[in-house]
Amino acid sequence: MRVPFQALSLDALQGLIEAFVLREGTDYGPQEHRFEDKCASVRAQLEAGTAVIEFDPDSEIALIVPAP
Repeated sequence: MRVPFQALSLDALQGLIEAFVLREGTDYGPQEHRFEDKCASVRAQLEAGTAVIEFDPDSEIALIVPAP
């Protein structure tokens, strides 16, 4: 189920973004980027609609994924 990022509290959204950025294996290319910049980039992608939040009610897990 898709969840609009605007439906989350600011704290919940920030926590989800930070968990996504901290997830091992997240690749931002050959250049290092600051944690804050990575979080801002993910938020911008959510705002632009190029990334979305998917929630699985069975596992109760929310993930940020590329928009279809």
